[in-house]
Order: sequence, then structure tokens, then C-alpha cells
Amino acid sequence: MSLKSQIDAYNVQKEAKLPSDVLALMAQTNEDLIAQHIKDNALQVGAKVSNFSLNNHSAEQVELADLLNNGPVIISFYRGNWCPYCNLELKALNDHLSEFKTHNAQLVAISPQLPDETLSSAQKNALEFDVLSDINNKVAEQFGLLFTLDERIVALYSQFGIDFEKYYGNKSYTLPLPATYVINQKGIITYAFLNEDYTLRAEPTDVLAALESEQH
Repeated sequence: MSLKSQIDAYNVQKEAKLPSDVLALMAQTNEDLIAQHIKDNALQVGAKVSNFSLNNHSAEQVELADLLNNGPVIISFYRGNWCPYCNLELKALNDHLSEFKTHNAQLVAISPQLPDETLSSAQKNALEFDVLSDINNKVAEQFGLLFTLDERIVALYSQFGIDFEKYYGNKSYTLPLPATYVINQKGIITYAFLNEDYTLRAEPTDVLAALESEQH
């Protein structure tokens, strides 16, 4: 099943479960974010990515330059393990990991979550790739992906029991747009999927196609 099909199925469940006023608020704040056109200033295909180093869920340092020495790198920026769309995406990417590896590609996921929450993401989704903690969004800022959660959404999620300070260690409510990149060994972006609409995610088969096109 495609990732889009899984997301569509989740959306049906969400719409059946949540009150209409909550759904309306989610839709409105999503539209407000889309209107900000944040992705227009984010890194796109053809841009060169500066080196960075982050800790993974096992507290080991992972450096982009080291990864690129071994092949292309897939980076998935996600919001956090509280986000069902992010969890669906991470699992879908994990399901295609062996196919990515046939192209010598390495996959990493990045969120601003604290290390304990990053470990939780990896364990909850049984991920077989590195999940990195981008504390205070330094790398996401480098990619131009940052936005601030609408205060109405912060209040709503608080009612759902989601404590952002617990996840991120601060009250900035600043997150990365969900985004997926493929970076070649020269550090150049060859594929980019990013959208202000957090319900839209890169299809793993499209990521695979981008890797295959690099080899022709």
C-alpha cells in the first residue's frame, strides 16, 4: 500500500473520530500555514548542503560528510513522534530501506525532539536507520524549513495531552516543515519534497526513483 493510501485511510478515521469544530480548526490553521509560503525560501534541488553533525537515538554523533563518503543520503525532516503522519512516513521509509541500500543510499530522519523522545521514535516505529536530534532546530534552520505552531493548535494539542516542552525542551513551538531530500555525494540536493500541508508526504517510491535516476 502506498504511503498516500495509508494517509488517506488515517484521514478517514480522524474525520470520524474528531468533532467538527476541531477538524475545522485544524484545517484553518493548516491553510494559514500554507499561505506563508515557507517552502519558497527553503533549500531546493540544485542547492549545496553545508555539513552538519547531530547525535542519533543512541547518543552517537552522525556527520553528513561521513555519510556522503559512502553514497547518497536521504534526509527526512519530521515534527515528532506525537505526529501520526510522521509515524506513517517513517514506517513507510523503513519498509523501503533495503531498496534504498541497493543504491548505497543511507537514510536518516531529523526532528528537534530531545534525545529520549528521539529514541522513543526509533523504538515505537521499529526503525532500522538513524533518527537524529536537531536540538533547537539548527539544521532545519539551515535548510530553511522552520515555522512556528499557531497558538490555537498548541492549545488544542495540549488538550490531547501533547506537551511540547516535554518533547522539545522549550516553549518556542518552532518546528520544521516535513520534508524529504536526496543529497548526492557532492552534497547537492537531487530530490526535494516539502509542503506546508503536513498531511502531504514524500512517497518512498518517488525517493527510490530519484536514486535510480542518479545512476543513469
